Amino acid sequence: MGTETGNGKEEAMKNGLDVTGMPLPSSSHSSVHSAGSDPQLKQMLDCLKSTKCPAVINYGASWCGVCSQILRPFCRFSTEFKNLTFIYADIDECPETTQNIRYTPTFHFYRDGERVDEMLGTGEERLHDRLWLHS
Repeated sequence: MGTETGNGKEEAMKNGLDVTGMPLPSSSHSSVHSAGSDPQLKQMLDCLKSTKCPAVINYGASWCGVCSQILRPFCRFSTEFKNLTFIYADIDECPETTQNIRYTPTFHFYRDGERVDEMLGTGEERLHDRLWLHS
């Protein structure tokens, strides 16, 4: 997903996880966009719907140990599956937009602007297979 200057989308599409509570070395997640607020996540979702690019959103939480475990592979996979847009959204940072997320981590997969799949929980191999399926 590209950035657009001057209309707030550049901030919404900020790379990395610096706006969330998940600390990672910057080089390991350069292809992951992070949503640090409800307006940012809403802009990202709008962009997904309008550009219709395939994407995956990882809904997690900084306090969730399982979320932390799968985040490193998620970031690593973002460099392997370059045709997918990878987004991380912390449910505590985006409470309004993520109010229907009942389990962390939850992964939503998008194609042609529509959510087409959901994966609950972790499993590096499971996630890899699902990403392969949607890439």
